[in-house]
Amino acid sequence: MLKVESLDFGFPGRTIGRDVSFSLGAGEVMCVLGPNGGGKTTLFRTVLGLLASHGGKILLDGKPIESLSRTEIARLIGYVPQGHTGYFAYTVRDFVLMGRTAHVGIFASPSKKDIEVADRALASLGMAHLAARPITEVSGGERQLALVARALAQEPRLLVLDEPTASLDFGNQVRVLERIAALAHTGIAILFSSHDPDHAFLCAQRALLLSEGRALEIGAPRDVIRPDTLQRLYGVTVQVLPLAGGGHTCLPSISPQ
Repeated sequence: MLKVESLDFGFPGRTIGRDVSFSLGAGEVMCVLGPNGGGKTTLFRTVLGLLASHGGKILLDGKPIESLSRTEIARLIGYVPQGHTGYFAYTVRDFVLMGRTAHVGIFASPSKKDIEVADRALASLGMAHLAARPITEVSGGERQLALVARALAQEPRLLVLDEPTASLDFGNQVRVLERIAALAHTGIAILFSSHDPDHAFLCAQRALLLSEGRALEIGAPRDVIRPDTLQRLYGVTVQVLPLAGGGHTCLPSISPQ
């Protein structure tokens, strides 16, 4: 579905990431971990074709991303940015319906099917009761869930989520991670970033550790998320502990001052 080869990325006149390579197939989940300013968002925006690459290749279904139109990309990739401030009082349902834009003609109105897809996306995230509420009147966490629902309404084959749990309470974080895992089981490829290594353990098959724009390590979370790599990535001491059932969790060590 997605192949990134020796990618250099950044902004016009400034390269911040170099030589990043990975591939992502249908039904796979990859979590990108890294500190603030490490290049995660810029990498995602380059993968989406919103920023021009500075070198290397990005292939979607074997096609260079620069050869695809914005509509073609929107039909393949759903994107959830870090956050959203509601400036217009669209209802939550209408906000999610905007995810159907790539499937609706320029002068056409959303069809019954489009509305059903939007409502199904809201219901899957436990937000059906908010459908008629203005997006400007829901909480920041609920707006973040609405962004996820809008991306799901695109019915994408690849879903890119930039810190989708950043403003969510613990329960909603779990719901989003459950939804990520469930979507992967339907065959959607998922690329998401997080500041919590436990999220990679919970629902990702692979983790990419991104430090100063370079891939520190990439592989199965249990192989690459280690005390030494977390020390290099975040500059803190962390224990990685096994859990009953084969999972792992990270426990930071805090030194008293």
